[in-house]
Amino acid sequence: MRRAGRVVAVGLCALGVVGMTAWAALAIRYSDLPSARVLATLFVVATLLAFAVLPRRGRTLVGFLIAFALVVVWWRHIPASNDRDWQPEVSRLAYADIDGDHVTIHNIRNFDYRSETDFTPRWYDATFDVSQLQSVDLIASYWMGDAIAHIFVSFGFADGRHVAFSVETRKERGESYSTIAGFFKQYELYYVVADERDVIRVRTNYRQPREDVYLYRAQGPPENGRRLFLDYIRALNDLKNHPAFYNTLTTNCTTTILVHTRVNPGAHPFNWKILLSGYAPQYAYELGRLDTSLPFDELRRRSRIDDRAEAADQDPDFSQRIREGLPGMR
Repeated sequence: MRRAGRVVAVGLCALGVVGMTAWAALAIRYSDLPSARVLATLFVVATLLAFAVLPRRGRTLVGFLIAFALVVVWWRHIPASNDRDWQPEVSRLAYADIDGDHVTIHNIRNFDYRSETDFTPRWYDATFDVSQLQSVDLIASYWMGDAIAHIFVSFGFADGRHVAFSVETRKERGESYSTIAGFFKQYELYYVVADERDVIRVRTNYRQPREDVYLYRAQGPPENGRRLFLDYIRALNDLKNHPAFYNTLTTNCTTTILVHTRVNPGAHPFNWKILLSGYAPQYAYELGRLDTSLPFDELRRRSRIDDRAEAADQDPDFSQRIREGLPGMR
């Protein structure tokens, strides 16, 4: 029994060392250190050689833990920044001025797209009366099956205007997205604040292959929507002054929405459908946060807006046209 227990303990310890080595190597690999790939490889090789060659495994383990702790301390102190050579679509940070019920948002994006990568940048400022906020819509955009989607929200006001908030990665010029890199402080956190003709239309009309986009009207008291809107505004201004990192698992498009909704009473717990973001609308439906007068499958079928968005294209009434006939819309 003692021998079996020792074998299990050694096995668990070995798994722990392997996991920590992999994490440390990836943290180094996706850092901005000079020769990061070489340093990551050296960390792995040095760990393997230490445990294979050095005679006293206990001391070797202590030395490894010290080295790992140093990597963790260094990694935790990598600062986020708002000062990089950003890609044009994320080059400006949105921020807001608040004067009573009136919120002026600066740097709302409304690009004129000819394709996903060929566009004329356009930004504008607009003032919204929070007391006139009438609706919150949940938008889900799918490109690789039912399990994964990009989720964002759009706020509608009495004057017919809508402004969308989409939590994304802020990429530098020449940088592409990697799910693994997203775990290791590779991208700053970015709130796209956009006209729906931008953030929806680029997905339905210009990306290749085009994405399947669904728009759901959230159900709840107007004051909940207003608190949610102001919490997004708070986050905008906080990121302007205190940049932060995106994280593939903990700080992404869907988990951030969940965090924002906690400003309202009756906040709901974390659920696996938040991690598999394509199921987030179904989770909202199960919580009674969407129109439940229809079965969810029927609601989902009727909430697809691609055809409407393609037809509306650059129409100034784009937001109204994509909502015509959708369930739960007044």
